[in-house]
Amino acid sequence: MTHSNHGPCELRIARQTGSRLLAATFLFSVFVNLLMLTGPLFMLQVYDRVLASGSQETLVALFSLVAVLYLFFGVLEFARGRLLTRFSARFQTVLDARVFRAVLKLSQSAPPGKVAKSGLRDLSQVQSVLSSPVMLALFDVPWSPLFIAVIFVFHPVLGWVAVGGAAVLVAITLAHNFLTRDRSANAHSSGFAAQHFADKSCEHSDLVRALGMREATVSQWQKMRNTALEQSIRNADHSGLTTAATKSFRLFLQSAILAVGAFLTLRGDLTGGAMIASSILLGRALAPIEKLLSQWYLLQRARAAWRSLSRLLVKVPPDPKMLRLPRPTADVTVSKVTVMATVTRQPILQNVSFSVGPGQVLGVIGRSGAGKSTVAETLLGLIPPTAGDVRLGGAEISHYDPDSFGSYVGYLPQDVTLFEGSIAQNIARMSSDPDDDKIVEAAKRANAHQFILSLPNGYDTRVAENDIQLSGGQKQRVALARALYNDPLLLVLDEPNSALDADGSAALNQTIRDFRDTDKAVIIMTHRTAALSECDRLIILDEGRIKASGPRDEVIKSMLSRTKEGAQVVSMTVSK
Repeated sequence: MTHSNHGPCELRIARQTGSRLLAATFLFSVFVNLLMLTGPLFMLQVYDRVLASGSQETLVALFSLVAVLYLFFGVLEFARGRLLTRFSARFQTVLDARVFRAVLKLSQSAPPGKVAKSGLRDLSQVQSVLSSPVMLALFDVPWSPLFIAVIFVFHPVLGWVAVGGAAVLVAITLAHNFLTRDRSANAHSSGFAAQHFADKSCEHSDLVRALGMREATVSQWQKMRNTALEQSIRNADHSGLTTAATKSFRLFLQSAILAVGAFLTLRGDLTGGAMIASSILLGRALAPIEKLLSQWYLLQRARAAWRSLSRLLVKVPPDPKMLRLPRPTADVTVSKVTVMATVTRQPILQNVSFSVGPGQVLGVIGRSGAGKSTVAETLLGLIPPTAGDVRLGGAEISHYDPDSFGSYVGYLPQDVTLFEGSIAQNIARMSSDPDDDKIVEAAKRANAHQFILSLPNGYDTRVAENDIQLSGGQKQRVALARALYNDPLLLVLDEPNSALDADGSAALNQTIRDFRDTDKAVIIMTHRTAALSECDRLIILDEGRIKASGPRDEVIKSMLSRTKEGAQVVSMTVSK
């Protein structure tokens, strides 16, 4: 399978997993549509046979048969709906994990909320249409010619009236699709943009209020919302006009076929029962077409969502199955790494090389924007180097299974995020099979155990990303415990004491010492002198290049004595 075929093939495979359900739905549709002839044929027999003969026994027998047939019709119609519901659920189940992994991976280089909501929303959109009445209409449309053929049996003139009417409805459907395709997509896109802006504004509501941005934010959202609303109204007006025209034409057509049938009956070419039955059959033939037209916007959205899913799965192919390498040693080697910005293609890191081994602590300092966080993300495999390589235990980090590699590394990001769940779940990295002893051990090593016990429900206290129960320093300690969970080999700390007071910084230094003393490696990205006290070696970054490296005291002394520029770099990085 080529890279470009991943998306379409995966969607086809997911669809084929429910092929038996679709086959059963098609089979049931055969009987459902045949049973739809019950009403017209009953009407024909009542008008032409029962009323003509005056036989009550015939009426009772026919009605009893009709009752049984409609009972079967109801059971089969219910079964069709259940089958489609299960088919759509199976389709979504097959793709759920794959799509979620894709949006997680893509979120590393794109706005996460937008990517995740887009990919998962597309899957949900396709799933909802697969189980909707519009899918049943698609199964019924092929049977419209059967009903028209029966009308031809009654009289060719009536048949051609039905064909002409159906052709007009199909033409209206195609014209509607052509005229509203772009409008529907634009309205949907504008609505999503407004919703995304609202979500981000609510997420940062404290900042909005603190900076006096509330009215400006509301005004901007209203502009986006009004644009989406105007496009939606125009699209709805056009759809409403088309739907009204279709409905009016269908009603006119049924009256027209009655009029033509009455004319043929007056001439003696048609019976009264055939005239009424033709009108009912025409309604049956046109019903699925009208249903498709009224729900056409759902099909348009589903088609757009299908294409979007296909593009997503092509862009993010499935991870190849990798050999599970043995647990490595805490030897980290960064060799001539260069990282380019995705959009500007400007270098963020240039020819960066360093190493750190068991029992060592490396500090990376530099001005804001020097590339410290990029170094951390490259070490973690979040950003692939444009050139060079990063190795752990002698193997390139890309050769490790991502989940296995993640268990070898502890990471404390600059912006701490706690997930919806308990403190214990957060420390255990949301594992489905957490180890209670390891959770408590990690909390103790992070000096978080005592404050966690003081919470209302201890380790079972529920937290969220913006939960006000925890201070910034407490969140940072929980995140540090999460980084230490399951005994990692490498600890990567990005501004680890940014939210800590003096006692918290002292506790952090003790944690770093204890971790180092177990023959593990620590790499710290920092501005603060308090975090440098435990470093054995330093690297000074400036504009993505290493300006100095070596033992901590020698590097600081060398940079202070070399030039004014060097002194400025160090003073800006260690004076905060």
